[in-house]
Formats: sequence, C-alpha cells, structure tokens
Amino acid sequence: MMVRTIAAALLLAAGAAHATDTVRASGAWIRVLPGNLPAGGYATFENPGDGKVSITDATSADYGEAMIHRSSTETGMGRMEMVDEVPVPARGKVAFSPGGYHVMLMNPKHPVKPGDTVVVTFTLSDGSTLAVPFLARPANAKGLDD
Repeated sequence: MMVRTIAAALLLAAGAAHATDTVRASGAWIRVLPGNLPAGGYATFENPGDGKVSITDATSADYGEAMIHRSSTETGMGRMEMVDEVPVPARGKVAFSPGGYHVMLMNPKHPVKPGDTVVVTFTLSDGSTLAVPFLARPANAKGLDD
C-alpha cells in the first residue's frame, strides 16, 4: 500500500511539473483584410520548460483553413512559405510577427471585423494543444495596440 501511495504521489508531482512547463501565448492579434482575403495572426509564444517544443499545426473554428507560414525577403524579393513546425526553444520565446512567422487564416466562416475575438488552436510537438484568443484588428494595424 505504501508503494502505491508513493507511486501515486510521484505521478501527481510529475503531472504538476509538466503542467507548469507548457507553452504560453501573449499579445495575440490578427490583421483582418476586406472581404474573403486571408488574415494574418501574430503572437509571442513562450516555453518556460527545459525541453524544446515545436508548434506543428493550427486550426480555427472561425476559418476554413489555418496554416503556419514564414515571410522572408531574399535577394530583394518578398516571399511566403508554409512551414511544418516552429521551434520554441527551452526557456525561450518565438514571435509570430509581420514579416516573419505567422498563422495564415483563410476562408472565414463568417464575417470577422475589428474588435472580434477569434480562437486559434495550436498543436504542439508534445501532443498538447494551446487555444489562443486573437483580437481582430483593422487592415492598417501594425500591432495589438496601435
């Protein structure tokens, strides 16, 4: 009986430690464009844990498709490419920002207007998910507060 109690306590402690090591998101916003044009989503992801975790997928009930993209400028030409994963380093951060990583939200299922909140659920490489509320901002927005 004592062995079971100790084993249960160890499992609970391990679960509690894992719960504090999950990726968090902050400053989440999307830039809403007119009509059915895609929206770009931006946020900062923080990994307080000791192991690397990657963002591997995104979905939203408000959009038909959500993909993780990276914008870059090579040889003076702007380009955008879909990526399979975005590493969030141990005890580090990664920013989804204009001109870099972002979530591309396509085919809105209903009109999304500035001031609305859209939830995007990210899948992480450890199998967990992270539901993040994004504040919809107008097409000319450069950040969450401008």
